[in-house]
Amino acid sequence: MLKNYFKIAWRNLFRNKAFATTNLLGLAIGMTCSILIFLWVHDELSYDKFHANYKDIYQVIANRDFKNQVFTDKNMAFPLGPTLEQGYPQIKTAVEMTYPQQRLLAFGENRVKKTGYTVSGHFFDMFSWKFLKGSPVSAITDPSSIVLSASAAKAYFGNEEAVGKTMKVDDNELVRVSAVVADAPDNSTFKFDFIQPFNYSDSNVKQQMNEWYNSSWNVFVQLAPGANVAAAQKTVDDVKRAHSPHDKVSSYFLFPMNRWRLYSDFKEGKNTGGMIEYVRLFSVIAVIILLIACINFMNLSTARSEKRAREVGVRKTLGSDRGQLMGQFLFESIILTAIAFVIALLAVWLLLPSFNLMVDKHMSLDLGDPVFITGLVAIILFTGVIAGSYPAFYLSSFNPVKVLKGTLVAGKKAILPRRVLVVSQFVISILLISATIIVYRQLQYVKNRDMGYDPNNLISLPNTDLLNKNFPAFRNDLQATGLVAAVARTMSPITEVWWRSPAPHWEGQLPGQEIIFTGQRADEHYTDALGIRLLEGKGFTGTPSDSGSVMLNKAAVDAMRLAHPVGAVLRNGDRHFTVIGVTDNVVMESPYKPVDPQMVYYAQGGGNFFNIRLKDGVAPQRAIETLRGLVRKYDPAAIFEYHFVNQDFEKKFLAEELISKITNIFAGLAIFICCLGLAGLASFTMERRVREFGIRKVLGASVTQLLGLISKEFLRLVGIAFVIAVPLTWWAMSSWLEKYTFRIPISPWTFVIVGLLLLLLTLFVVGINTIRSAMRNPVKSLRSE
Repeated sequence: MLKNYFKIAWRNLFRNKAFATTNLLGLAIGMTCSILIFLWVHDELSYDKFHANYKDIYQVIANRDFKNQVFTDKNMAFPLGPTLEQGYPQIKTAVEMTYPQQRLLAFGENRVKKTGYTVSGHFFDMFSWKFLKGSPVSAITDPSSIVLSASAAKAYFGNEEAVGKTMKVDDNELVRVSAVVADAPDNSTFKFDFIQPFNYSDSNVKQQMNEWYNSSWNVFVQLAPGANVAAAQKTVDDVKRAHSPHDKVSSYFLFPMNRWRLYSDFKEGKNTGGMIEYVRLFSVIAVIILLIACINFMNLSTARSEKRAREVGVRKTLGSDRGQLMGQFLFESIILTAIAFVIALLAVWLLLPSFNLMVDKHMSLDLGDPVFITGLVAIILFTGVIAGSYPAFYLSSFNPVKVLKGTLVAGKKAILPRRVLVVSQFVISILLISATIIVYRQLQYVKNRDMGYDPNNLISLPNTDLLNKNFPAFRNDLQATGLVAAVARTMSPITEVWWRSPAPHWEGQLPGQEIIFTGQRADEHYTDALGIRLLEGKGFTGTPSDSGSVMLNKAAVDAMRLAHPVGAVLRNGDRHFTVIGVTDNVVMESPYKPVDPQMVYYAQGGGNFFNIRLKDGVAPQRAIETLRGLVRKYDPAAIFEYHFVNQDFEKKFLAEELISKITNIFAGLAIFICCLGLAGLASFTMERRVREFGIRKVLGASVTQLLGLISKEFLRLVGIAFVIAVPLTWWAMSSWLEKYTFRIPISPWTFVIVGLLLLLLTLFVVGINTIRSAMRNPVKSLRSE
């Protein structure tokens, strides 16, 4: 039976090459897109799952309610981790870690900045890393040890044995390589070149061990087997409150590892989602693209049904029942799908390097992965069955008597399903094109948002001890070059917030009025160098070195309800600060969110970064070479690093731009598949009506009249699809835009443009096929009459 099915299917494919080619191309493109999306989704869903304790690891996070906002904070007090390990049955172990930090690692003349973490002793017990050299038991027991990744070990020692070698950290700390671990996989939250243990004998660490109010570290806990999460969470909250009785704004909770990647966004203390939104979006796009390809198959199969009607009639007369015929047509569909799948796999193999480059991943076709194989089989079966089900049901339903008598006529019952399928394709096309335009407009709208400072011609340069010590001479030399307009030092880059704290007290503060501030330290040329607009008062220029001067941003003034902010006195314990100026709101973090209240402290003594404003018209490369020479002059051992601030700002849009780019590509391919099916359907329509065209031409019909006759049917379907798609798209995109504080209104003109575009596209595709048929000599089409 199967052999017979295969023979018939194979003969039909070769006998109808145009039909087979159109369907193969549509199915292959659809399956290629779906496989690429499946690889991306699979990679996102597999984040951190390689850790053996994946299901039991949680991060301690706090919601801090400062009345003007609830701030979700991962920063924890240093002693929290060690305290949680002391006899709490719900908690098996705890680990405290720094944020990723860049440190200068040196071995001989090889000096390179690498990124890593400083961690507590149970790091390798909680998290699973593949050890290539050394042992996880003893890797970080010595405070002077360091664990390198395989790529870092290779960079410093080549093929030599790394374990036991001595390296220098930041030119002042000697460490011994205790182990080498495999590079962290791409789907890992933690990526590092090195791991160092905390040195608990260090005076600074000793001080931090008793500091319960300074929160700057990440704390993770591994729960005991069978532990109650709610009970463990209460334990953490109770421990912190017992040691910080004056902290009235914080509540603590445990955030599971299986949500770190996909559910990382919080708003007003509630977990609102994250990457999971894009995982769902692309999963839907993958299904939509496959459905469009399947709809093409259904349309083309039923459109050419008359050509197979006699076959069905003969086979039914010879004893074939409907189930056998349905099996035959489904088998043909699955064979075609299998061929398309092989083509799709080849296409994925060829396109995957470029796709990896675009999405910044290192995915591969792992044919040994059961999940991957299951996904591929699911794609084949889904496509084959969905694409072939309706044609199999429709073709097998023909009445053999009518077929063999030649009286079978495809009526409204046959045409209506095809029209429904075509309308469905148009609805999807309108939705995808409209969504693509709205996403692009939203991205451009946020990009063009007023940042409150001028990021152009601005260079950020990490400070060093020697550069800071020689700052007056370094700044004078910079200005003497004629390339630099202003130089200022700040605690953090202008594109990042490193410090949050409760606002100082001020006169007129209402009872219970607590506000969280972001903090920045800067020297006298802060506003000049960064191009920040002053709304009131003055900047730090000319401020005495012992001044307690501060500047507030507009958001802080509004939150504090200060009618006359300049001259206001702020108190933080025994320290007093005077507000000398009000700046515009500077967007330092997410450009999609409102700016937090901020206070900028005057600090003449230094900062972590130089902010160098170039003069207009200065060639950046010339300025960089001059900077390089001056850095070497004042700190010969420093590694020269620099960042253009406008490029750092652009990085804030990388995720959204990537999503937009992927959506554009897959939306374009979906529309191409739709046009492919439309062209095939139009071609079969022309073929079925070729004699009618011949008669009309003989009776005097022009090519334009014939084009209008055929186009009218398809344009009616476009109109129906437009009426359905517009409210659906409006609802879907309005829901998507709601997550943005700064968002565009959805313009009706978007749908007008999309409607006209689809109208022209339909006219073009249908017109080409119609004109080709209308130009035929009517003598040839009517000869058999």
